[in-house]
Amino acid sequence: MAELTKKKLFNPYGDTNIQKWSMIGGNTTNLNDFNNMKYNWASDWYRQAMNNFWIPEEINLSNDVKDYPNLTSAEKSAYDKILSFLVFLDSIQTANLPRIAEYITVSEVNLCLSIQTFQECIHSQSYSYMLDTICSPQERNNILYQWKNDEHLLRRNTFIGNLYNEFQENQDERTFIKVLMANYILEGIYFYSGFVFFYNLSRIGKMPGSAQEIRYINRDENTHLWLFRNIIKELQKERPDLFDEDMINTLKEMLLEGVRQEIAWGHYVIGDNVEGLNKQMISDYINYLGNLRWVGLGFASYDKKYETEPASMSWVGQYSNANMVKTDFFEARSTAYAKSTALIDDL
Repeated sequence: MAELTKKKLFNPYGDTNIQKWSMIGGNTTNLNDFNNMKYNWASDWYRQAMNNFWIPEEINLSNDVKDYPNLTSAEKSAYDKILSFLVFLDSIQTANLPRIAEYITVSEVNLCLSIQTFQECIHSQSYSYMLDTICSPQERNNILYQWKNDEHLLRRNTFIGNLYNEFQENQDERTFIKVLMANYILEGIYFYSGFVFFYNLSRIGKMPGSAQEIRYINRDENTHLWLFRNIIKELQKERPDLFDEDMINTLKEMLLEGVRQEIAWGHYVIGDNVEGLNKQMISDYINYLGNLRWVGLGFASYDKKYETEPASMSWVGQYSNANMVKTDFFEARSTAYAKSTALIDDL
């Protein structure tokens, strides 16, 4: 396995010819030249993401303060555990993305990763704001660190965490592909039963502010998913040798394991005990997302049963919709990416 070389920060001998640039292994100057970019999609992503700025404290949680003590025991347990899971994932993302950027040798992609890193910080801040508002400091701390004491939650975090740690220890090309896939799985599968839980609470008239926080986060995560999908697809074109049968099988098994873990997590924290959701709905929805993510990388559907969105979950799109935000943000660029002050909760 070929070792990756960390890019130099100051490199006056870097290539200025766009045709010589490559996602990894290139000779970059690190100059942020906004007029000369190899990947037009990265330029578009960057400019769209710059408008996708929001502040967690702008969202009113006054109703949530009243609702939280009155949640059922199952709802409160799920709320707490899902927040503990989400804040950990976004925290580890914040630490991992700069590590990936050290080996990306096209400046416009690193600009995008820098914005994503900032957005992950905002997400962690958002979860903290939610807890600071509705909980006592002791309750907040207990929730934040549940992942250290809840064995199921620790196992969930360990899967992605170990893949990230593997790249910390082995900076070779194939491990790099795996860490990109781990990010793709995290952004495209790992958050989603949690998102659905918050939308369902809003659907039954509870915790509307929390649902709106999650809408903004969900909107960001959709763009992060799109970013990593394109990084992987560019590497498929530039370095097809890295995507041999063995690697494709490895990536597929990683994705399927992500699906299995997200379903098991949804069954554990939500199960059949929360009004409006059940285990079958969670299983069908996560399987659908897993198949959708695999097809998004240019591969054939791995299960035709999950090629269409489950009818039982058709409402999710409405509740996740912060002014017509869609999975592929280019479908909704004219309305979705406005300043957060222009976005209102119309539910």
